[in-house]
Amino acid sequence: MDVTLAPPRDRRKAMTQPAAATAPVLDVRNLAVTYYTDSGRARALDDVSFTLKAGEKLGMVGESGSGKSTLALAMMRMIKPPGRIEGGQVIIAGADLMALDAEGMRQARLSRIAYIPQGAMNSLNPVMRIGAQMVDAVKSHLPGESRAAIEARCKRALQSVDLDVGVYRMYAHELSGGMKQRVCIAIGILLDPHVVIADEPTSALDVVTQRQVMETIDNVQKAINAAVILIGHDMGLMAQFVDKVAVMYAGRLVEVSTVREMFTDPKHPYSQALIESLPSLDNKGVFRGIPGLAPSLLRLPGGCAFHPRCGKAMAVCSTIRPEQCLLAGGRGVTCHLYDGDA
Repeated sequence: MDVTLAPPRDRRKAMTQPAAATAPVLDVRNLAVTYYTDSGRARALDDVSFTLKAGEKLGMVGESGSGKSTLALAMMRMIKPPGRIEGGQVIIAGADLMALDAEGMRQARLSRIAYIPQGAMNSLNPVMRIGAQMVDAVKSHLPGESRAAIEARCKRALQSVDLDVGVYRMYAHELSGGMKQRVCIAIGILLDPHVVIADEPTSALDVVTQRQVMETIDNVQKAINAAVILIGHDMGLMAQFVDKVAVMYAGRLVEVSTVREMFTDPKHPYSQALIESLPSLDNKGVFRGIPGLAPSLLRLPGGCAFHPRCGKAMAVCSTIRPEQCLLAGGRGVTCHLYDGDA
């Protein structure tokens, strides 16, 4: 596929400097989100921290309700009441999104950070042509740009995700599910953002279309040198398309490692249970699950939230909450088993 989107001038300059390439383009520090409900206070994100370099792809995995989508919405500052961002920083290319005013954050969306929503079927306006929606997005950020330049930018974005320019004049109902998802990707990369968050971009798609969508994300990510966060449950897709994997449980990151390390030598007992639950050719017909249920965020157990389901739990696990330990190679594991290895 020939991607014709050109990176902005400052992005090209950064690509030519080796020192800039090693600095993280995304730095999330102690991000916390709480939902205040009639039943009590639910901590959906609990001091989540991680970094990502330009051009890296991070897969965010975990059971439903672990906080993956909440993390994405918090980074975009799109948490709605009764949810509240309690603290933390989201630093992209040196700017803290949490410190911006409302207008500054509106400008940062699409230009610094873009969000590809989970339900592409419901994300496009059914009574507006695709081109009109794309033009609106560009005009709100580049009011001085000419109509011809904006249309050219939008059509290049559609071509970069393997869509015909004729889609520019079409309505959402005239597109297939995979085409709608690629339109959402095209809108997300209109302004060459530094960070792209894809929230389960392949849900409700057949396996052939899933691969096409993932290859599209992979290609446009390389074209604009963005950092990508891929949220999902499909560990097979993660193994093929991401560089690092972050495992979430009950609002916390319990392990962050390279994709090879995660699939060959997972460290956290929850990560091990996730990998062991995958079907394999060695145990055909045998399915292994994780005992018990994920805890309610309103009533988390004391100590480590995973200890009631953990086969390696120790006495300390039920009383003291573990902190992240950095192992050899920079792997982060939040577990008492590795306290002595920090």
